[in-house]
Amino acid sequence: MAKKAHGLGRGLDSLFAETEEWDSTGIQEIPVGELDVNPDQPRKTFDEESIALLSESIRDQGVLQPLIVVATPNGRYRIVAGERRYRAGRLAGLEKIPCIVRDLDIVHQMEIALIENLQREDLNPIDAARGIRALMTQCGYTQDKAAARLGKSRPAVANLLRLLNLPEEITDMVREGQLTAGHARVLAGITSREDQLRLGRQAAEEGLNVRQMEALAAKLRSPEKKRRPTERTLEPELRELQERLLEKTGMRATLTGTPKKGKIVLQYGSLDELNRLSEMLEKI
Repeated sequence: MAKKAHGLGRGLDSLFAETEEWDSTGIQEIPVGELDVNPDQPRKTFDEESIALLSESIRDQGVLQPLIVVATPNGRYRIVAGERRYRAGRLAGLEKIPCIVRDLDIVHQMEIALIENLQREDLNPIDAARGIRALMTQCGYTQDKAAARLGKSRPAVANLLRLLNLPEEITDMVREGQLTAGHARVLAGITSREDQLRLGRQAAEEGLNVRQMEALAAKLRSPEKKRRPTERTLEPELRELQERLLEKTGMRATLTGTPKKGKIVLQYGSLDELNRLSEMLEKI
C-alpha cells in the first residue's frame, strides 16, 4: 500500500491540496437539472452496462462520493469529476446529487478530470492519450511536467502519446474495444502505416492476442524482410526531433531525409488542433 501513495492517488490528493481554501465537509445537494457535463471531459465513451450497474447501486445506497463541480456565470454548475456518477444518478431517477463546489482554474479542472478518470476506472487509452495531449497543449506542459502532475512516469506518458500516431481506423478499433492497449502499443512500434492497418485488421478479425501480434510484428521487422524503396531508417538526431515535435505540438510528426536536407510533415485531426498549432506559432 505504501507504493500506491506515489501513484495517481497521491497526484489527485496533491491537486486538491493546491487549490484555494475550500470546506471538505461542504457537500451541497444540487438539482440534476442544474448540472452540465464538461465538454473537455477526457472520457468520450461510457459503457452503458457499467452505468446501469452503478445506477442500481445508487438506488440501493445513494451516491457515496460527491461530484466535484465549479459554478458557471449562468448560475449553473459544470462537472469536473464524477460524470459517471452523474449519469448513473440521473438514470436512477435522482432529483438532486451531492456535490462539492470548488473555485478551480482551467488547469486544475483539466488535471482533476483526467486524473479522476485514470484513477477511478480504466480509461480508454486513446481518450487518455488525447486528454494528456490537451493538457500539454493548453497548459504548456512538457511530457516530464505532465507525467509529474498525473503521477505517471515519463515513459508511460510517452507511450500513450505514441498511440496518437496510429491511423484513425486503428484508434477507432481501440476505442470500440476491438483492440486492446497492448495491441495498440505493438502497432505503434511498426513504421509502415500500411502494415499497421493490415495487422490491426487481422488482429480484430481473427481475435489475435497481444503475444500473437508481437510475433507477426517481429517478422515485419526481420532483417530478411526487404525494405520498400521509400522506407529509410531515420538517423538518431532526426528520430529525437520527431519525438520532440510530438511532445511539443501533440501532433503526429513525420520526418524524411537527412540532417542536411529533408521534410517535416505535421498532421492534425481537427480544427481545434489546427487552431492550437496556429496559437503556438504566434508565441514563437
